[in-house]
Amino acid sequence: MTTTTASHAADLVAALLFILSLAGLSQHRTSRAGVVYGIAGMALALVATIVLAAQSITAGAVALIVLAMVLGGAAGLWRARRVEMTQMPELIAVLHSFVGLAAVLVGWNGYLEVEAHGSAQTLVSADLLGIHHAEVFIGIFIGGVTFTGSIVAFLKLSARIASRPLTLPGKNILNLGALAAFAGLTAWFTAGPGLGLMVAVTVLALLLGWHLVASIGGGDMPVVVSMLNSYSGWAAAAAGFLLDNNLLIVTGALVGSSGAYLSYIMCRAMNRSFISVIAGGFGIEAPSGGDEEQGEHREVRAEEAAGLLAQARSVVITPGYGMAVAQAQHPVAELTRRLRERGVEVRFGVHPVAGRLPGHMNVLLAEAKVPYDIVLEMDEINDDFGKTDVVLVIGANDTVNPAATDDPTSPIAGMPVLRVWEAEQVIVFKRSMASGYAGVQNPLFFRENSTMLFGDAKQSVDAILQALPGDARTTTDRPVRQHTTAG
Repeated sequence: MTTTTASHAADLVAALLFILSLAGLSQHRTSRAGVVYGIAGMALALVATIVLAAQSITAGAVALIVLAMVLGGAAGLWRARRVEMTQMPELIAVLHSFVGLAAVLVGWNGYLEVEAHGSAQTLVSADLLGIHHAEVFIGIFIGGVTFTGSIVAFLKLSARIASRPLTLPGKNILNLGALAAFAGLTAWFTAGPGLGLMVAVTVLALLLGWHLVASIGGGDMPVVVSMLNSYSGWAAAAAGFLLDNNLLIVTGALVGSSGAYLSYIMCRAMNRSFISVIAGGFGIEAPSGGDEEQGEHREVRAEEAAGLLAQARSVVITPGYGMAVAQAQHPVAELTRRLRERGVEVRFGVHPVAGRLPGHMNVLLAEAKVPYDIVLEMDEINDDFGKTDVVLVIGANDTVNPAATDDPTSPIAGMPVLRVWEAEQVIVFKRSMASGYAGVQNPLFFRENSTMLFGDAKQSVDAILQALPGDARTTTDRPVRQHTTAG
């Protein structure tokens, strides 16, 4: 078997491993195996690429490639070990930007190697030269949009810039104009490539990527992260065409298509238009009263919450980003274990966009060893809230907001939410009465069957654990303290 044949066989095996990785990551029980498949596939792909490249480049060039891999791998391991789970969304946004930048650099290299040097006849056949021109241009455009879009997403997620959407006059016209300009420049470049056109498309892509994501409100950032994941996949596929690397094409297509499908699912979960997401034309949040309170809320102490849980027969826990920030997943898992030992049915209701990254809450709960079979999705748990004694809303806000179903003028009107207010009692864990990430006040806080447990979520759950009776189920009246606030 020649080296080329072996390399192609390795590419095929690596592609199959990537497919198995995606299949494994689709379920909790097989997610660890999915990660292992992905690591094995990438390791095999890197080795095969280096072995094949060694046939046409010098030993010094191979050494530089290996050095770059070692440095990059070391930096990745260092960062992965230091990053908190709450910082995972912005880390992923940064990684997407690297993929976009790589696609831009590959595109420029393709231009300098073929079009600028006039060596098309030796590197690319005359029949395929026009296709190569288009590949260069499209790859740079997708990569540039992904690069700056991902950087803006990182800045918003890390609160380095305001999360509110940018509303330039005629922003939709600007986006459509940029796409029209790209189409025209692509036709021009295909007919006659030039350095000026390369600079023009690069600048256009960088500006469009910045504007697309800057125009999206902070409450919609989970969808943006998923969308950029798809963009990074297509950027990788474009780079694969330029590098004549079939595995990179397959891998990019897998990432791009799965990211696009995930974005579609997220859009449905948030009642958003998929087309408007791609166009960056959503996320404009109408005035909603912000942090203005809407009536009377009631507080509950940890000891009182423990009494309610002790006498409950059915409990549902709905986690949100606040649980991640407080790193409360382990005390929540311990509370779950204690309640189940008392004979209480405990389940988790996870909204598709809970947190700021798809699957964020599921990962946290799995890390705390919460049993997979009691972690349910929104559609699986929503009809059961009416038969639930106590719901614990831990750090969630927009995903449990009844305004989505009751107020047609709300910015989140029509968004599917967890109907926690249908339960007999609701305890909301929050640091304050402030509105959520989307900037929309939550009428749930002021409902008759809702009470607020203020403070750090981890400390609050720890206090409940200490106060939870260790004997049989007790009967405790629910004492609350009323606070009246002008609405």
